[in-house]
Amino acid sequence: MDFKKSKTKPSASLSRRKFIAGTGLLLAGTALKLQANPLSTRSTHSPLDSLFAEPIIDIHQHTDYMGRTTEQLIAHQRAMGITKTILLPSGRPVNSASTHFGVGNGLQAKATGNTICYGLAKKYPKEFLFGANEVPDLPDALQEIEKYLKLGASVIGESKFGVECDSPEMQKIYELAQAYNVPVLMHWQYEMYNYGLERFYKMLEKYPKVNFIGHSQTWWANIDKNHLDQKVLYPKTKVTPGGLTDQLLSNYDNIYGDLSAGSGLGSMTRDEDHARAFIEKHQDRLLFGSDCTDITGHIDNCFGAKIIAEVRKLSPTKKIERKILYHNAKKLFRL
Repeated sequence: MDFKKSKTKPSASLSRRKFIAGTGLLLAGTALKLQANPLSTRSTHSPLDSLFAEPIIDIHQHTDYMGRTTEQLIAHQRAMGITKTILLPSGRPVNSASTHFGVGNGLQAKATGNTICYGLAKKYPKEFLFGANEVPDLPDALQEIEKYLKLGASVIGESKFGVECDSPEMQKIYELAQAYNVPVLMHWQYEMYNYGLERFYKMLEKYPKVNFIGHSQTWWANIDKNHLDQKVLYPKTKVTPGGLTDQLLSNYDNIYGDLSAGSGLGSMTRDEDHARAFIEKHQDRLLFGSDCTDITGHIDNCFGAKIIAEVRKLSPTKKIERKILYHNAKKLFRL
C-alpha cells in the first residue's frame, strides 16, 4: 500500500470505519512480522519503514571488519535502522613504519580497501557510500586516493597511520581534500596513529576550507581538561570541561567529532551530566558513527546501537538528536 496522498477519493463503498479497521490490522500484522523476523522484514525496505523509524546516517563502517561478511554487514546496518552508511576503506597492506611494520594493515581490524568499499556502494547505492584511503607515505598514495575521489568518494579516511599529523605527506592529503571538497576522517591514538593532536590546530588554521573529523581514543579522552596521562585511552573518570578536544570544537568551524566505537560511547557514558552539556554545546559538530564489529546490530552487544540509544537519551531536545543522527552528516557530506 502506498501511503502517499492520493489524488483520487476513496470509493463510497469503503466506509471510514472499515478503512480504519483495515489499516489497524495491516499495521498490527506488520508489527508482528517485525517482532518475528526483524532483519528479513527490514531488508525488504517496505514503504511502512517510514512509520517505524527516522533516517540515520552512519558515517563510520568497514567492509570485512574482523571477518564479518558482506551479508552480515548489510543485515547489521539494517537491524540498527541505518538508512545510509559510509564505508571507510583501509590502505594497501605494506610493511613500513607508518603501518608499524604491518600491525596497522587493514586498519588493524582486517578491514578491506578501496576496491571492496567502492564495489559494495555501487551494488547498493541507496544504502552505502564509500571513502578513499591509502597509506600516506607511499609514492603513489595521492594518485590512489584521487582515483576514488574521481569515482565519487565522499571522504578521505579512515586515516589511521603512524605519521605526524602535520607531516608533508598528510598535508598533501589535506590539499587533495580541499581540491575535491571532501572531509578527512582521522583516528587519533597516542603514540600509535596520527601524532601531535596538540599541534593539530595549526592544520585547522592552515586549511580552513577542509573539514576534519576527529575519532577514536585520544580524541575522545581529551574532552577532559584534566586528562594528563595520554597513555590512558579509555578514561572512566568524571569530566572537567575545557579539554583539548572541547577547545578545538569550540574554536574552529572546520572540525567535527565522530561518536563511533567504544571511545565515542565512553565519552558519553563516563559522565552523562557532562555529555548532556557537551552535546548541547557542540550540537552542530557531532556525527553518529558505529564502527562496531558485531553481526547483530542489537543493543545488547552492539556499540552502534548503544551510541544511538545514548544520543537519544542525552540530547536535550529532539532537534539536537536529529542533528547528530542525521542532519549534520547530511549537510557535511552534501547528501
